[in-house]
Amino acid sequence: MTRPSAVPPPVTAVLDASSAWLPARLGEVEELLREQASGHGEILAADAGATLAAGGKRLRPLLVLLCAGQTGGEAAARAAAAVELVHMATLVHDDVLDAAELRRGRPTVAAASGRSRAVATGDLLFSRAFALLAKAGDARAIELLAAASVSLARGELAQRQDAYDISISEDRYLERCRLKTAALFSCACLLGIAGSHPRTRERGREASGDDEHDLAGAEEVALYEYSSSIGLAFQLLDDVLDVAGPPERTGKARGTDLLDGTVTLPLILAAEADPELSAVDLRALDPAGAETLCERIAAGGALDRVRSRALEMVAEAKRHLEGAALDPEQRRLLAMVADGVVQRYS
Repeated sequence: MTRPSAVPPPVTAVLDASSAWLPARLGEVEELLREQASGHGEILAADAGATLAAGGKRLRPLLVLLCAGQTGGEAAARAAAAVELVHMATLVHDDVLDAAELRRGRPTVAAASGRSRAVATGDLLFSRAFALLAKAGDARAIELLAAASVSLARGELAQRQDAYDISISEDRYLERCRLKTAALFSCACLLGIAGSHPRTRERGREASGDDEHDLAGAEEVALYEYSSSIGLAFQLLDDVLDVAGPPERTGKARGTDLLDGTVTLPLILAAEADPELSAVDLRALDPAGAETLCERIAAGGALDRVRSRALEMVAEAKRHLEGAALDPEQRRLLAMVADGVVQRYS
């Protein structure tokens, strides 16, 4: 069995607490990822391979596998790999847009190989994700992943439109997070149950009186709400970490989002409490200025308020699991994933 590289302790805890099927299935996902990153020319293979080698939390493929359950088989592994490929593609493209030099403590593809090669690498990863699903002829899975990809694009566009604007509302920020982060978490869960309820893949289909249809519908709603909540909590805590640092933990400079002009909830709440922060010109920030601004945000208690909201979202996510038709192991491990979102940032 092959585990993903650089798996953080919360994910390792889920694998260690599971039956043998889960780490074995995640090993299959890793093999699929390696296959998709290779064989497309020496240059693209090298850059895609470097992206894969940088590791990751593998939370999204883990959600696919857990929602599919032990019977998910090869279809679940393919869907899990496809979700991770889309996630990897967005990271590569984000680094191009942000001119980021580091990702997970390593040089980004954009920094190491140039913007053009990074764009091509992201395009490759996107294309391989859909090729994996198309090979199996799973139209519903393709539809779900395509919809999530559109949400990612909309979220990125919204973030660019909001750049440097400290006056944006909390609601606007949360909507951006739903599009750019939570959507792919929700897609992962829906992909998992789509495979386990093949007769009821089309959401919103007219009720047929089939008990399995009714069960799948309730399960979709419950797991959609669960995953949306943990996706939002994940983003909130990631934004806390950008302000709190330290760089050796985050793999990037403290205040990177601020330097990019990305206004996140810690700054929004801090500016509400300290109106002087609303007048800060993010365009004029240098790394030292970003450090100082991070200190001011933290000093006002905004980070604790954001952490508290994230904890509420995780608790809400776990309550939604009660409405899903899951076996005891699935329910327990999905609750551990929700807790792990918090533990990683504690």
